[in-house]
Amino acid sequence: MSSELSPDLHSKIKFLCKEGDDFAGQKLFAEARAKYIEALKLLPDQRSDWEAATWIYVAIGDTHFYTGNFEKVMKCFFNAVQCPGGLGNPYVHLRLGQAYYELENLEKAADELTRAYMGGGMEVFMEDDPKYLSFLETRIEI
Repeated sequence: MSSELSPDLHSKIKFLCKEGDDFAGQKLFAEARAKYIEALKLLPDQRSDWEAATWIYVAIGDTHFYTGNFEKVMKCFFNAVQCPGGLGNPYVHLRLGQAYYELENLEKAADELTRAYMGGGMEVFMEDDPKYLSFLETRIEI
């Protein structure tokens, strides 16, 4: 989108997300999620038009990932794909692939994990359980 958030609104959103990040770092995922949702609600209508929405949806999705709520991971990362910079983002595709894997939709898991690998290489897999990369190695040549 060509418009930008006002500096004041941008600062408020960044502050709330920083608070959310701090909570997430302490593994207080419900508290983190609440801060991220508060930040998301500050965005103007048509949230999916704003770049900030991309990283807020990713942050919310990560809180669900770390608490094992993979249906909600899917919803958050599907929302992120609709936002600027979401489609084609290796991390977004990684999380979608991981969620599909955990929900036992292995065809879609392979597709999304392949997108993550093609866009981000092996590095995008290094922070998480090696089972996702091992699974992908059964589907494509790495």
